[in-house]
Amino acid sequence: MKIEELKERFLELYGLNEEKIHIYFAPGRVNLIGEHTDYNGGYVFPCALTFGTYLLVRKNGTIKVNFATTNFDHRVEVMLNEPFTRDGKSWANYPLGIMNELRKRALETEGIDLLYSGDIPNGAGLSSSASIEMVTITALNDLFGFGLDKMEMVKLGQKAENEFVGVNCGIMDQFASGMGEANHALFLNCETLDYKKVPVILNGIKIVISNTNKRRGLADSKYNERRSQCEAAVEKINKKEPIRNLGELSVKEFSYLSDSITDETVKRRAKHVVTENDRTLKAIAALNNGDIEEFGKLMNASHDSLRDDYEVTGKELDILVNEARKIPGTIGSRMTGAGFGGCTVSLVKEDSIEEFIREVGNNYENKTGLIPEFYIAEPGDGAKKIGVL
Repeated sequence: MKIEELKERFLELYGLNEEKIHIYFAPGRVNLIGEHTDYNGGYVFPCALTFGTYLLVRKNGTIKVNFATTNFDHRVEVMLNEPFTRDGKSWANYPLGIMNELRKRALETEGIDLLYSGDIPNGAGLSSSASIEMVTITALNDLFGFGLDKMEMVKLGQKAENEFVGVNCGIMDQFASGMGEANHALFLNCETLDYKKVPVILNGIKIVISNTNKRRGLADSKYNERRSQCEAAVEKINKKEPIRNLGELSVKEFSYLSDSITDETVKRRAKHVVTENDRTLKAIAALNNGDIEEFGKLMNASHDSLRDDYEVTGKELDILVNEARKIPGTIGSRMTGAGFGGCTVSLVKEDSIEEFIREVGNNYENKTGLIPEFYIAEPGDGAKKIGVL
């Protein structure tokens, strides 16, 4: 939806007043490699996308905050003189969580009207939730002069999702949405939050995101179960050698310590994390050396580990990846995000993209009965103000 159309919708909802309407944007993200490593203190390599969530916001001179979105009919009103409480499973819990975290820091807003509009497919695993969180904190920080820096806003976004929404996510999604830069991916150490912006130079190659169109709910998926299995692995290893998290271990160290994990399922979960961390380091080295073929092989190995050791792919994602790999112009393909549906990310030669979309789309539909969607992605900027109307 274009900005002028959003302005019209905003005025339909809230009418005119003397205050200016401010416009903000925060992107979704795709993770190129490094999956389920973020909450294990490991490495990830996401980039912000050029699509995400737009927010129009205006002070309204009351003690009421009004939430609306073009994506759903459900609207929410809250009073600033009352506690913030979860609204069932509403989309509004994400911005409400942000306001709740600000309130804990004695950072209060005035009454405002908000209209969100997202062009990230809901449930696709491209971080629409982090995009909503980061566009909200960016807007409120700017509008009310809270003086938070980008890193503080990223941490606040994660905390809101963990404690208010109830999803035990790592920091990668908010980090990519908040800190992204066009034509770059972010090499992030999730334990220390040290990061580098790495140029993504893909001569003649495009990032293609393929959506299974199988809906998945992160909060009620097996995400939290995987987290607890990783924590169980750390607990067992600690009896032999003290570690804080699996991200500390090299492949060699894990092979030495893994016999302390007696549960074979837990051992496979830990194996994925340790080997995925190693693959991420190798993939970034390959990209820096201009070796895109090696990067693609590591993407393939990442998916296979997520399928076999971490078991978070499922039929639809596996079929999309298998069909993608049959196309000669595909450099590499893997699931991205939490799994159990959502999207894959593939590196595809430009002259093969039409064939990729046609063949992968037809074969996937024939095998699943679902119609996939494809997006040609470009690494974009992080959360920012667009302007004033």
